Amino acid sequence: MKKLLLTALLILLALPAFAKDYTVKMVTDDDIEDSYRFDPDKLTIQPGDTVNFVNDQNDKHDVVFESVPKAAEFAKSPMLRKKGQSWSYTFTHPGTYKYHCHPHAHWGMRGVIIVGKPSKPEDMKTDASHHHDHGDHDMAGMDHDHEDGDMHHESMEGMHHDHGHEGMEDMHGSHDMDHMAMKGFYGSYAMTREASGTAWVPESSPMEGVHDMIGPWMLMAHGYADLVYDHQGGKRGANKTFSESMGMIMANRPMGPGTFGLRGMFSLDPAMGKGGYPLLLQTGETADGVTHLIDRQHPHDLLMELAATYSLPLTDESSVFVYLGYPGEPALGPATFMHRFSGVDNPEAPISHHWLDSTHITFGVVTAGYVWRNWKVEGSVFTGREPDQFRWNFDRPRFDSWSGRITYNPTENWSLQMSRGHIESPEQLEPNVNQTRTTASAIYNLPMGEDNWQTTLAWGRNENSPGKTLNAILLESAFRFNKQHAVFGRAEYAEKDELFEAPSPLAGTQFDVGKFSLGYVYDIPVFEHVAWGLGGVASVYALPGSLDASYGSSPFSYMLFTRLKLVGGDHE
Repeated sequence: MKKLLLTALLILLALPAFAKDYTVKMVTDDDIEDSYRFDPDKLTIQPGDTVNFVNDQNDKHDVVFESVPKAAEFAKSPMLRKKGQSWSYTFTHPGTYKYHCHPHAHWGMRGVIIVGKPSKPEDMKTDASHHHDHGDHDMAGMDHDHEDGDMHHESMEGMHHDHGHEGMEDMHGSHDMDHMAMKGFYGSYAMTREASGTAWVPESSPMEGVHDMIGPWMLMAHGYADLVYDHQGGKRGANKTFSESMGMIMANRPMGPGTFGLRGMFSLDPAMGKGGYPLLLQTGETADGVTHLIDRQHPHDLLMELAATYSLPLTDESSVFVYLGYPGEPALGPATFMHRFSGVDNPEAPISHHWLDSTHITFGVVTAGYVWRNWKVEGSVFTGREPDQFRWNFDRPRFDSWSGRITYNPTENWSLQMSRGHIESPEQLEPNVNQTRTTASAIYNLPMGEDNWQTTLAWGRNENSPGKTLNAILLESAFRFNKQHAVFGRAEYAEKDELFEAPSPLAGTQFDVGKFSLGYVYDIPVFEHVAWGLGGVASVYALPGSLDASYGSSPFSYMLFTRLKLVGGDHE
């Protein structure tokens, strides 16, 4: 009996000797197509074996388990920032483990470890968010932060050194794609933080459209086309059926020590005619170079953005960047209304547009900025003149205006900005009037599983020289639920002095006006990444009595619309 017990004890003591250690390198190599990769990215081991993930360069990498056997727990390593730092995990449950590097998943930095034998699909579980912090899971057996640990390279028999983009077939805008891991154009944060130009929105904002990898390029396409019946009520109202559209293509890739990006945005709005569409209380710009557009929204240009960007990391938490646009968007105001989740479903432009984000199409922009953690400081030199009435062509760049903006995202659900700029001769019909614009805004986004709610509060102040100082306030919100339903609303206050032209005795008079809109849209998936929407929006107004003779005492307006738009996995 004693011999039997002794033999059993020796066997138990010897079991750990059969467990092996393996090493997976976390590689950064800008000289080849697969700039970021795990080496090897496929590995077969046995239960009880340990894998050491080792940072091969001074670059920021981590390991995030996204799909594991049902009996196993999800795990996430700390961020490894220095060469030689490592993280170890002992695999005790057999099956398939899929993982990625959070900052570089969009470059194809993904891997698979098979413990014993592969899992059947029904025996797997997936972290749908791919970016949750699993710090509450039991991390026993994990060894953190080895600076110069003794990494034993065991036999690699049975390992496949295929450095392809594992798992990238699921990237087309679905939740299987780790949107939160898609690196931004201007720093080492998630791309969901970026909107129009160099503006930020909350990092938790949804990212829609189609996303794919072509070699080292990360490509993104977004867009929509609306067909709208527009009825503007009251004495100055009008009806029109028109189409508005926007298509955007973005691409970035590693280049040298930084990231190079290209951005293009286009619209067929000029096809609706120079007079745009009826929109009570809207002012600004001209359709013919002679008269102001009043109670109408001008069409956007065919070319809304053609820009190139380059960002250079200074440390793991900071970067500098440059943005060149012709046309482009300077660092002034919040993200443009059509790039905010809170405003994208509303087919109407805000009547506060010329206080907040009217510079979003500017023919000639140079922006330079600095990003540190959740802060961004940037400045622009740009063309002050708004686009002329010829919407199909380029306008002459002037670079006669400037702006500066500070943005702070305290959490993934908030984005705060303040900006100020001098705009030289913005209006073609008032060439001797310059404008100093000040804006402040707060955007709050609340993801709720498959649902999402976002609200924007923004204030703008235009100091005209010579002329009046006028203010505007916008509050808009949108709630998308059950994938296909969205309710949106907007409340605005604006101090308008362009509602009448000479020789009217009211020309130049300031009127404090308000507008309240509420709408709904229902999206129906028709193709893999295309949804067909049906919706409407209704508006009422708060007008001073002095406008009753011109607008009526209680005008009521509405728009009915159908649309096609590119969507992500939420609509599939």
